[in-house]
Amino acid sequence: MFKIITGFPVALYIAVCGIIRDIKKDERGLSGVVVAILLILIAVLAVVLIWGFLGGWLKDLWDRIVGEAGNV
Repeated sequence: MFKIITGFPVALYIAVCGIIRDIKKDERGLSGVVVAILLILIAVLAVVLIWGFLGGWLKDLWDRIVGEAGNV
């Protein structure tokens, strides 16, 4: 039993290294992940830019709506 327990970390290390080596060799899967991350970054940047450009206009519009709501 003691041999099994002491050999477990070595077996785990070899298994993890093998999985990592296989992931590094698999070039077709990495490009999809990179494309997905880039698309997410572009979408976030687009939202930030649109919010930055339209933020002031939306705030003025909202203040006008709230101001007119008191007159109704």
